[in-house]
Amino acid sequence: DVQLVESGGGLVQPGGSLRLSCAASGYTYSSYCMGWFRQAPGKEREAVAVIDSDGSTTYADSVKGRFTISKDNAKNTLYLQMNSLKLEDTAMYYCAADPGDYGDSGFYCGAPEEYQYSGQGTQVTVS
Repeated sequence: DVQLVESGGGLVQPGGSLRLSCAASGYTYSSYCMGWFRQAPGKEREAVAVIDSDGSTTYADSVKGRFTISKDNAKNTLYLQMNSLKLEDTAMYYCAADPGDYGDSGFYCGAPEEYQYSGQGTQVTVS
């Protein structure tokens, strides 16, 4: 079974930093698309960042320049470094994984909130 376990959330003041981690198991970690999405109370799920199998990354405009997604294939762990946190970053953050798909332009990873697997989430509160 695929398992994704997030950690590292907490309470932080505006302008502060947090690093989220996601321990993955049960699949060929290095070949999968990995990502983070978040959901605040009363709001839709929102993509935050994606990293594909070759290390290419994409970010939501709202976090670009402040958040960094990375992974350690040897440790089967995904990270999200969050700097310059804002009040509007408050949400439950979820790690997600997906094998990806092929379209007209070749292989693509898609939106992390639609990935096949996701964890239970870790709460980030900026206040």
